[in-house]
Amino acid sequence: MPHQVSVFAENKPGKISRVTEILSRNSINIRAITISDSGDYGIIKLLLDKPAQGNECLKSEGIASTLKDIVAIKIDDSPGGLHKAASILASNSINVEDAYGFTIREKNQAVFVFQVEDIPLTEKLLKNAGFELLSDSELYLL
Repeated sequence: MPHQVSVFAENKPGKISRVTEILSRNSINIRAITISDSGDYGIIKLLLDKPAQGNECLKSEGIASTLKDIVAIKIDDSPGGLHKAASILASNSINVEDAYGFTIREKNQAVFVFQVEDIPLTEKLLKNAGFELLSDSELYLL
């Protein structure tokens, strides 16, 4: 199962530099990043090539981080590609708690990464609808 690293960070200059320095020093590559602002604090969400190792490196340096289970699927990089997946989730009352995406230009595909409460049900519904679920190793190597 794929994972992302979530970092609770004070909203001040240098925080991203500190996180990226730790990851760089430990040869951990960032595949995707999002940053959410909540006033004085925020959340940095990282898709890493080695998430468990990255999480441990950050924690050992005093950074508040957690490893979160995620679902990742490939979708067509075309109008309506995400809508098909979102419609399946909505019609089955699955709430997306957090999400981000990115494109794979050379393959005309996109990746949708998201958190939900019931991962096994979500994966089953999306797989049955023809979506390609990405394993942890597939996702981290994109």
